[in-house]
Amino acid sequence: MNTSRRNFLKGAALTGAAAFAGGCMTNGGGLFSSVTGAPMHGYAAPKIPNIRLGVIGIGSRGNGVVGRACNLPGIEVVALCDISGGKIAVAQKKLADEGKPKAKEYLGPEAWRALCDDPNVDVIYNTTPWALHVPVQLAAMRGGKHVFTEVPSAFTVDECWELVETSEKTKRHCMQLENCCYGEIEMLTFNLAKLGMLGELVHAEGAYIHDLRHMAERSYPEIEYWRYEENRLHGGNRYPTHGLVPLCLTFDINRGDRLDYLVSIDSDKKNMSWYMKNILKEGDPRINTPMKAADMNSALIKTANGKSILLQHDVFSPRPYSRIQLVSGTKGAVCDYPFRAVFEEKPGSGAHKWFDEKKTEELRMKYRHPLWKTVGELAERVGGHGGMDFIMDARWIYCLQQGLPLDMDVYDLAATSCICELTEKSADRRGKTYEIPDFTRGAWKTNKPLGIVDIDLKRFGLEDKNVKKDDSQITV
Repeated sequence: MNTSRRNFLKGAALTGAAAFAGGCMTNGGGLFSSVTGAPMHGYAAPKIPNIRLGVIGIGSRGNGVVGRACNLPGIEVVALCDISGGKIAVAQKKLADEGKPKAKEYLGPEAWRALCDDPNVDVIYNTTPWALHVPVQLAAMRGGKHVFTEVPSAFTVDECWELVETSEKTKRHCMQLENCCYGEIEMLTFNLAKLGMLGELVHAEGAYIHDLRHMAERSYPEIEYWRYEENRLHGGNRYPTHGLVPLCLTFDINRGDRLDYLVSIDSDKKNMSWYMKNILKEGDPRINTPMKAADMNSALIKTANGKSILLQHDVFSPRPYSRIQLVSGTKGAVCDYPFRAVFEEKPGSGAHKWFDEKKTEELRMKYRHPLWKTVGELAERVGGHGGMDFIMDARWIYCLQQGLPLDMDVYDLAATSCICELTEKSADRRGKTYEIPDFTRGAWKTNKPLGIVDIDLKRFGLEDKNVKKDDSQITV
């Protein structure tokens, strides 16, 4: 049954038992209530040989963008926006040190609106606090700009639909900057899956497990305070995309399969409450403030074709960083943190232990994704989460310059960002099942899967001698 977004907001969970507000939608509504399909899937915008980039939000990530842009051909940072003149000055110095022209400055809490309307900017790179992700994206597209936004790019189902509809109406790319899709092991896993070495894919596990409690200690009252507020106010999985999006590309989500429904539960809340009471300085008003976010959120997702995905989120527990990245098929499995792999020697023989270190390393090098073979060494030199930030930026820049479709589109953004709202609602309702909207409006059945992509360095103009290490890049 086709349902408009506003009507569906009055609808029920998948079981039909409980109505919910601000919910989700199974078929298109709003601006495109009569549209079927996904017109932005596979969309190739007119070529932009020399990209004029505007960066909004010059914190650690925004400053890293400026550094990477200085290392890549055919792109110039022409505009910088932040609420801090000091942060803009740091970015300007980086441009000057690299012999680049000074960028136009937009200073103030609402200055991003003017930047989004600047006719001398082609692309917006949005590294603002989470509350500004959606407003900046909408303003950028309505201002005629392609927009690339840090994760998650939206938080509610309704926001996701508005981004989808606006991208379709304006014919502007709206891509989520999910750098983990360009991690070496994620791309290796994708390559192994596409080569058929895992057989038919059955199950996957992804996560964002990262002890971030120290951010609360150092953040008061300003730095990173917005991230603390998000976890104080919301449960569920508030940061789903690092673990989920690479798996979605490997499983051809929105390209032959789609995320169908989920259930979610929150664990107890022990670690962060202890930390605030025992580590924060006396007088900090947050010490006795309850947190809605649990230590661990676990969600199970079922796809339309019957695959299962376990997704976890934990930023409060004292445990090592992991995104897990397990992919299991009918012929074998791979997993990260650390990287492991196993394949059956012959059908039905079983696979009871991971390959040894030597065999695993041989596999890693033999089946390394072509994009990592081409750009990996340069990416690791520059830095940025082990090089994946550099590869991500190099790839979208190359695509815009060559007039190619992007690797990810607004439908990928929507299908994975809406997990924020749906996991919270499900956890709040004792693991009730929630349907995940089909933002492609049925086009997932015929959309073409992402292939094995690469970059032609000669055509791109990327030369080894012009790529320099950038110590300001984020490492974790």
